[in-house]
Amino acid sequence: MNPNLIPAALLLLCTASASAWAAPGTVLRNEKLYSQPSASAKVAANVAKGTPVNILAKQGGWLRVTAGRSTGWIRLLSVRAGAGGLGGAGVGDVVGAATTRSDPSRVVAVAGLRGLTDADLKQAKFNPDELARMEAAGVSAAQARSFASRARLAAVKVPALPAPAKSAQPASSWETN
Repeated sequence: MNPNLIPAALLLLCTASASAWAAPGTVLRNEKLYSQPSASAKVAANVAKGTPVNILAKQGGWLRVTAGRSTGWIRLLSVRAGAGGLGGAGVGDVVGAATTRSDPSRVVAVAGLRGLTDADLKQAKFNPDELARMEAAGVSAAQARSFASRARLAAVKVPALPAPAKSAQPASSWETN
């Protein structure tokens, strides 16, 4: 057998078996597939709401998927994992997932980004460059007032909400931890 054919055969075998390892999913809204896991990357394709995809990998808040003949990266929150399609993508599902009873002794932190695991959070490290980048996007109070004025926005005084009444019994079990 030709030794040059072995790497090609292995590549073909891996490519063919990759679809067997992929997890199904459904696109929840019209979205773009990017060439890299970044919104500033080149757009590889557009996918419509309801398009079935195969989830190949996860990186942070991004999923690598195949949709038809296109492969690329899509925002994690734009895909519902599983073969169920859009049938159950309603508010009830979100509320049900958020209110399911669990072990009250286990502390869970919500990071605001679906897909972060405990391991991801434990491996997080301070990044001064990202902090500087974030702070560079800020504006001063004077800049905010100038923008609001140009947009013909006006400040409105809103009364503060009343303080909640004290209850002798906690509203939920997590308040007792």
